[in-house]
Amino acid sequence: MEFRQFQSMALARFDAAMNSPSVLPQAHAQRLIAAMKYSLLNGGKRIRPLLVYASAQACQANLHHADVAALAIEMVHAYSLVHDDLPAMDDDDLRRGQPTCHIAFDEACAILAGDALQTEAFSLLSRPIDGLLPAQQLSMLQTLAFASGAYGMAGGQSLDLEAVNQTVDLAYLETMHNHKTGALIKAAVIMGAQCQASLDSQTKAALESYADAIGLAFQVQDDILDVTSDTQTLGKTQGADAALNKPTYVSLLGLDGAQLKAKQLHESALDALSSLGEHAQALKQIANYIIDRVN
Repeated sequence: MEFRQFQSMALARFDAAMNSPSVLPQAHAQRLIAAMKYSLLNGGKRIRPLLVYASAQACQANLHHADVAALAIEMVHAYSLVHDDLPAMDDDDLRRGQPTCHIAFDEACAILAGDALQTEAFSLLSRPIDGLLPAQQLSMLQTLAFASGAYGMAGGQSLDLEAVNQTVDLAYLETMHNHKTGALIKAAVIMGAQCQASLDSQTKAALESYADAIGLAFQVQDDILDVTSDTQTLGKTQGADAALNKPTYVSLLGLDGAQLKAKQLHESALDALSSLGEHAQALKQIANYIIDRVN
């Protein structure tokens, strides 16, 4: 299957699941629900849901089970973007070519929308899922919680904020991005694999190595595009990291060095999948997409 075919299939599944009436709450707080929908439904690359489906496919799991994992992880990702854009953090006005949530609504509503998206993700994963063992669901919950908190995305965001106007080395930068960006990407790969009840340790280890490599490659490519692309193509403000005096792979390694780093990580990701055979084709294609993308 070509990447575009896989992408079309996976996103069709994801969109159908996401538009189910039972996914987002139908609460009386209509402004809050509108802000949640605005943040979750306004497009994006959907890399994390794609990784969930590709990993489930690589493990020959039921893609119906992957629907819930894909929804949950995209909700957490959406919440993180809403909070990341706030004036207290990156103070961004543009996300995916649209006004950020706190601009479209207001700052308090954006905070609450992010909070609600996060909790809804865990609510979704904790509901009974036909054909999925409780132990599998618990594993998914643990994977997502670990990747979202102080040992993952939130911890990485804290390191990011601490690094503003500071001189940091490459080891610090990699630690920061392994947590801030890489942790949720890794969780997507692992949660897809956890849809398979008989997941073996060798396959899990291979997928973890793959996820570590593409998680970092994704951020390296982001840093490259922040220099080489433009605001219209990116859908967010070009040069924002430089304006905030944030350390990046380009600022530490130079543009050529950052491009070489991305290439090396891409090769490591493909090498990690060598034992998984043809079922991992979609994962390979996503690795290619991550370093070839223009936004």
